[in-house]
Amino acid sequence: MAWFAEYPREKIEWYPTIDEDKCVKCGMCMNCGQKVYKWTGDVPIVANPYKCVVGCTTCATLCQGKAISFPDKEALRELYKKEGIWAKVKKGLKEEGRLEVTD
Repeated sequence: MAWFAEYPREKIEWYPTIDEDKCVKCGMCMNCGQKVYKWTGDVPIVANPYKCVVGCTTCATLCQGKAISFPDKEALRELYKKEGIWAKVKKGLKEEGRLEVTD
């Protein structure tokens, strides 16, 4: 069950951006398990934005230069509400037996 319940990932504008002026080239972003970043020359770039886990901000949290940012979380929450994604995820988790909540 995906976090976005079969809603097309490419329609979810959730991925990092790098402020090159703030980047101290610490390399922390290269620890991303989804391989969102690629090191080119002497700077990182966002090479695979749609591989970013929706809602994750670990790289921004750990970035030494505070150079990584993400879109507003409220916009993401509004999308989930508008598209009924939360209800679909909950339904799928119940069907998989991973969530035992009575309504």
